[in-house]
Amino acid sequence: MKLTFEVNYRTEWGESLFLSGTPEALGGGDTDKAVAMTLNGHETWQVTVELPDSLDVINYCYFVRHDNGSVKREWGKGHRFERSADTSEITILDRWHDQPWDKPYYASAFTDCICNRADRTPAVEAVRGMLTLCVDAPMIRPDEAVAVSGASAALGAWDPAKAPRMSDAEYPTWRINLPLDAIADSSEYKFLIVKKATGDVVAWEGRDNRWFNIPPHADGAAVIDAGQRLVNPLSPWRGAGVAIPVFSLRSEEDFGVGDFMDLKKMVDWAVRTHQNFVQVLPINDTTMTHTWTDSYPYNANSTFALHPMYLRLSEMGRLDNEERQRYFDELGRELNRLPQIDYERVNKAKNQYTRELFAQNGHADMSTPEFQSFLSRNASWLTPYAAFCVLRDLNCTSDMSRWGEYAVYDEEKVKGFIAAHLDDIYYVYYQQYHLDRQMRMVHDYARAHGVAIKGDIPIGISRNSVDAWISPRLFNLDCQAGAPPDDFSVLGQNWGLPTYNWEEMAKDGFAWWKARFRKMSEYFDAYRIDHVLGFFRIWQIPMDAIHGLLGIFNRALPFSADELRHNYDFWLDTDRQTHPLILEWMLKDFFGDKADECRDRYLMPMGDGRYRLREEFDTQRKVADHFATLAENGEGSEENDRICQALLGLIDDVLFIEDPYEKGKYHPRISAQYTYQYRCLNDYEKWCFNRLYNDFYYRRNNDFWYGKAMWKMPPLIDATDMLVCAEDLGMIPACVPAVMSALEILVLEIQRMPKDPTTPFGNTWTYPYYSVCTTSTHDMDGIRRWWEADRATTQKYFNEVLREPGEAPQYAEPWICERIIRMHLDSSSMLCILPLQDWLSTDGVLRRTDPREELINIPANPRHYWRYRMHLTLEQLNASDEFNNHISDMVRNSGR
Repeated sequence: MKLTFEVNYRTEWGESLFLSGTPEALGGGDTDKAVAMTLNGHETWQVTVELPDSLDVINYCYFVRHDNGSVKREWGKGHRFERSADTSEITILDRWHDQPWDKPYYASAFTDCICNRADRTPAVEAVRGMLTLCVDAPMIRPDEAVAVSGASAALGAWDPAKAPRMSDAEYPTWRINLPLDAIADSSEYKFLIVKKATGDVVAWEGRDNRWFNIPPHADGAAVIDAGQRLVNPLSPWRGAGVAIPVFSLRSEEDFGVGDFMDLKKMVDWAVRTHQNFVQVLPINDTTMTHTWTDSYPYNANSTFALHPMYLRLSEMGRLDNEERQRYFDELGRELNRLPQIDYERVNKAKNQYTRELFAQNGHADMSTPEFQSFLSRNASWLTPYAAFCVLRDLNCTSDMSRWGEYAVYDEEKVKGFIAAHLDDIYYVYYQQYHLDRQMRMVHDYARAHGVAIKGDIPIGISRNSVDAWISPRLFNLDCQAGAPPDDFSVLGQNWGLPTYNWEEMAKDGFAWWKARFRKMSEYFDAYRIDHVLGFFRIWQIPMDAIHGLLGIFNRALPFSADELRHNYDFWLDTDRQTHPLILEWMLKDFFGDKADECRDRYLMPMGDGRYRLREEFDTQRKVADHFATLAENGEGSEENDRICQALLGLIDDVLFIEDPYEKGKYHPRISAQYTYQYRCLNDYEKWCFNRLYNDFYYRRNNDFWYGKAMWKMPPLIDATDMLVCAEDLGMIPACVPAVMSALEILVLEIQRMPKDPTTPFGNTWTYPYYSVCTTSTHDMDGIRRWWEADRATTQKYFNEVLREPGEAPQYAEPWICERIIRMHLDSSSMLCILPLQDWLSTDGVLRRTDPREELINIPANPRHYWRYRMHLTLEQLNASDEFNNHISDMVRNSGR
């Protein structure tokens, strides 16, 4: 079989084009063995190869190699075509695949959900004497098709009613075979979108006519014209969705907590209300202590395992013991009547039930082909996860350092441990098998109904996790991730999670991250990257710190003392400005009437009215541990709490923090202008400090952070077909919009948290198309509680945003909530995904009486109990026809 490949590509000096593919003659997928192409005329590269006649499907790609060894690859999955058995000579006219401007439409959220094509037409092969015309067109609705019309009779002579339709077998690529002898070279044609049922024209593509450029070819040869992209003239697609954690769902079949099967009913509601997305929080296993503190969904013990509490017990099977089954049925009804989740009782009961069911059915389930397939696909993470769970429970702690001989992961030792605890290990396998099975069922159900389930990928992992246990080299376990001060917390946030060792991760091409995303794609078609700013730089806090104020950005470009002196005329005093400055006159401010007592108890004099903290209190961790011990011994008091906070504040009071990787270089402490150190500077020193501070946080690192993000993110987000959305809130570097735009990642827009610091509220009319807009997130008050929280802010919003005269109502009445939601639906954002609580706020009958009960999280409280549940059942919600029709009308009328 003779194949001639032609591709148009403008190279720079020193660059050459190569062809690589799965056949051995194309290198067998090894780029080092790829076939060099020849420049044949202006910007046209060509090569002819002989392949075995036994090959029916050819997969290949192009890449550019520079003389300096660098390689540039195409975007996407590469090229592919099929041929009929009697076709022995084919010419392929290709286009280089650059990232398309409408990249999000190629995501599985569109191709497999919103535009899912259930009944596809037969595949088109390259056939002797035929031109295979191909075009990429992802944003074609299921009731539409692509046709081609042109001057030749074979294309209907420009009569759209006679325009032949293209095959969607390889959607989003459309193909059609046309007789070569019926197509005149340079004749014109154009693609159009038609209704499948009637053939009515939806739209002609929005560009000038195309024309055929058929190369010379032997009689009986086939020609493939590939790589074109349809220019869709229709208005950009805009959709709506609902956000709610899985644990917050409530149905009549629940066991005190929302479960995976509830998502089917939420998908039903989305369909009823003309929505296309259901967004949830992380669903990974967070079991560390078997107490309510495990309710925090961003502290997973595995980035691959699912949380057992999301199992629908009845879907797994019923107990043969009728008495025990009645007991669990009644307990489930009791727990389901509670207004909130009783995390400990729910998880204990579900584990008891699954233990008994495992004893009854487990080994039979595990002998099925479905289970064996699950095990083989997931063994790499499932085996160490199961060992982790059993070791955690045997040792009554998830702290691996207290596991004796298993504290450091050793594969051979763990194999021995597994062999000695097979029944417990198999039980973990059994749970994860059913979790995987149920979530896959939900995923398939959502896709079949045109709904994309959007997951959430946390920026961090727990230091007490399987991932940290088996691959500690990938993480910086000697520090903590968090966030700088913001509207949620003036002290910053300390998440206690390790940061990533990106240099180590890069050695195997970020394999851990890619595996994480690929696992997620088995259940979701879109995802939200939690704290995407962490891919630019992460806020890293020392292990001995409690507050986020003592963090630095890792990585960044810290200052040397010489640079501070020469460039900013700031003379750094490392003894004074990198340690807490404690002066006599400050003590009253910190300790009040306990100043003398605290000075004697916690401080040591240094002379000249200056003090330092005693060694046993010289870090925030030591201080916190000391007062925690007092509380455990019954000596806790409000006074001790105040003293503890005062000592933590003293330790926060530094002007610079030394870089842990480049000794002798320094970061200005975040929010340093609020420190006593800053107050002690003279006016000129303050001016110099402000200049270096603003340069460091807002200008100096921008290009550096841009490079770091573009090094990490492209290979990760291209590992799957999921739609990528980012939570880009907080202290946003100026380089972030350029990266989000280059990678076509949907950003997050929240009206009350505008990215323009000069305005109190965002303008929904100016939101970028590639964005997700929302009224609130799980970390914020919903519309109603926010409305009641600050009268001055509410009044300003009422007059200036809603443009209503007079005094604002005290409560967010349904008409106000509806106005706010309509404003978001009318925005130009691709997606408008709102919390269920805010959708319900538009109905005075259905919405909750007290909006304070709708709060999911309090970010400033690291020990918050995540237990919110919706007050209605999903059955009641789906049966609320008047409300559902109203929401559907709102969505449709907005053009979504």
